[in-house]
Amino acid sequence: MSQSFNGADALIRMLQLNGVRHIFGLCGDTSLPYYDALARLDHGIDHILTRDERSAGYMADAYARVTGKVGVCEGPSGGGATYLLPGLVEANESSVAVLGITSDISVGARGKFPLTELDQQALYKPLTKWNTRIDRVDQIPHAVRSAFRAMTTGRPGAAHIALPYDVQKHAIDPAEVWAQPGHDRFPAYRSAPDPAAVIEAADRLLAARSPVLICGGGVVIAGASAALDALATLLNAPVCCTVSGKGSLADSHPLNAGVVGTNGGVPATRAVLEQADLVLFVGARAGSTTTEHWQMPSRQVSILHLDVDAATIGTNYRTDVALVGDARLGLQALHDEVARRIDKRAGNATDGLTIAARARAGKQAFFAPLAASLERPIRPERVIDLLNRLLPAQAIVVADPGTPCPYVSAYFNAPQAGRHFITNRAHGALGFAMSAGVGAAFGRPDSVVVALMGDGSFGFTCGELETIVRRSVPLKMIVFSNAVYGWIKASQKTGYGERYFSVDFKRTDHALVAEAFGVKAWRVEDPADLEAALKAALMHDGPALVDIISQELQDSAVPVSQWMG
Repeated sequence: MSQSFNGADALIRMLQLNGVRHIFGLCGDTSLPYYDALARLDHGIDHILTRDERSAGYMADAYARVTGKVGVCEGPSGGGATYLLPGLVEANESSVAVLGITSDISVGARGKFPLTELDQQALYKPLTKWNTRIDRVDQIPHAVRSAFRAMTTGRPGAAHIALPYDVQKHAIDPAEVWAQPGHDRFPAYRSAPDPAAVIEAADRLLAARSPVLICGGGVVIAGASAALDALATLLNAPVCCTVSGKGSLADSHPLNAGVVGTNGGVPATRAVLEQADLVLFVGARAGSTTTEHWQMPSRQVSILHLDVDAATIGTNYRTDVALVGDARLGLQALHDEVARRIDKRAGNATDGLTIAARARAGKQAFFAPLAASLERPIRPERVIDLLNRLLPAQAIVVADPGTPCPYVSAYFNAPQAGRHFITNRAHGALGFAMSAGVGAAFGRPDSVVVALMGDGSFGFTCGELETIVRRSVPLKMIVFSNAVYGWIKASQKTGYGERYFSVDFKRTDHALVAEAFGVKAWRVEDPADLEAALKAALMHDGPALVDIISQELQDSAVPVSQWMG
């Protein structure tokens, strides 16, 4: 056994063997041995030093979403372990494979009140798919293998490993360090639904007068867009998306009716569900946002549900046919069975192309005059319209959950299917977009990445501007500056008689802040100047920020059903 091969070396080699090429994180005392291993060993891993562990988690999340590879983030014991948690919670609930590694106090110091002691395993247990605390050095390789297997199989999710300081320095036999091929990407293994259930579902789809497909993030994660396109086209059935499912089809696809639900859905897209007599959920949990708190589709509609996680099926709707399996394999199987029986289809089936076109036209009729408006403060619709026209193909838009999310969900149009829109809709924490944009940029360095945030979110995360400049990340950032926590103020307006309380703050000159960090920046107050500023930012060969003096959310036509009346 080589005495020079220690636990920290084993950790880094295990990450290397699992195809890890980027780690996002922040240093600490208990992390010193594996930082030393990163410095000593030839491993091909790029460590991106962040200014906050929360940012590291969000970077790893977006990196995983755009690459399909496991995102890795790390932080030290104590406060670092608590700060890393939000990113893992979001990734886990969004079915994204992210590994969080936290260093820990020495095993021998447990219970002696050492600095930064906390029970990391208990902290992470209810909030990750898989979680462990290492006690002995020989456990490290097995723990890493177990984490990668858990993250990438079944419903993808987040994992956590707590690695004590002293264990990192103990000797280990290098022969124990090996990885299982195939666990570096998700989904690692695919399972198909029960053939009998597929046959029954195909029969019901063909018997329906007006079937509608609602696609969630599982379609994008599974890379099932081509299979979805084939089935929807065969059935001539309109396709609606959840916020996370945006990208299931290209936004220009003639059967894509758009996002439905309380965030990004509009009356024109709701009408698609109102006329349906059967809904097939694919890779979607049928949660409160998508279904307008389980009101749409109605309880009278027949429900089919395809999901890799059996626990999501039948939770919110009585389900006529449950299809447990991978979205891509399930859609392919459904297509084949429908194709065999297509001559038996009901003769009164509606025209999905017409239904989807009507929804898109209705949405555009509402959107276009708002996007063309020269009112001050600037309308967010104008920003989205310009991005639709100016962004190149394959661009990635990352949106924070406050002001930007509903506008991007409803109105941003990507010319191709796949992961071109990212938002943190599982828990909706502010401060996501800037950091996630960094992760997306490392994951897809050839794509233009634009991060959209409110000024509330900017305040959470602006320290990462230093990371962006230090690492020369060509991220384009847009701040909707309205000096308010807009989502809460809008809710106070509609639900609490306009009794506004503790939601307003002073306006920051975000362009000046960005310039102080070394970021090229523009501040725009006149809508007529917006296009030139956005063009200049997109053409700039480094990081750029556009600070837009925009409408307060409660005064806008934001596509959120509870505020639209």
